Amino acid sequence: MEPLEAFGVVDVRVGRVLRVEPNEGARKPAFKLWIDFGPHGVKQSSAQLVALYTADQLVGRLVVAAVNLGVRKINGFNSEVLVLGVPDEEGRVVLLAPDRDVPLGGRMF
Repeated sequence: MEPLEAFGVVDVRVGRVLRVEPNEGARKPAFKLWIDFGPHGVKQSSAQLVALYTADQLVGRLVVAAVNLGVRKINGFNSEVLVLGVPDEEGRVVLLAPDRDVPLGGRMF
């Protein structure tokens, strides 16, 4: 597979966080997120974001997520997408996000 083809295998899209709840009982502290991907619908994700973000800071925020990796059940919660971030110097997740508003569901290229 050519490098550019491999890059296109993962479907990465922009969504807006609609709702956030603690994922009580998850092995590592996490939030349950409900994310609106526009024409692709609302998807759920369990994300380990509690070190740097509060629920209130996440609601309404744009996030970038891989949407075609399959569903993982985390503490009984279906996590349908993987919200993307990078670790800071202490290993805490810093979210990746567009620097301005873009249409929900827009695909990264």
